[in-house]
Amino acid sequence: MSQENTPQENMSRGNSQDMTFEQALAQLEKLVNEIESGRVPLEESIAKYAQGTGLIDKCRSILDQAERKIQLLARGQGDELKPAGDLPEQPGE
Repeated sequence: MSQENTPQENMSRGNSQDMTFEQALAQLEKLVNEIESGRVPLEESIAKYAQGTGLIDKCRSILDQAERKIQLLARGQGDELKPAGDLPEQPGE
C-alpha cells in the first residue's frame, strides 16, 4: 500500500517532487538562513547545501514550465509571440 505525503512532510524530508514553487522557495530560504546563522555544524551545513541545490533545481523546473505555458498562451498567428503589454521600466534603464 503506497502512502502519500503532505507537502509539509515532503518539505521536512527534503522531498521536493510534490512541492509547489512557493513551498520549495520557502524551504530554500529556511535552509539558507540556517546555514548563514553559523549555528549548524559543518557536515550538516553541507547536507543542507546539497538539499538546497535540489530545491533550486525544482524552482527552476517549475519556472521553466510556467514560461512555456505563458509562451503557448501568448502565441499569435504564425507562431509569433505577441507582446501582451509593456513592462515597467527598471531603474537604470
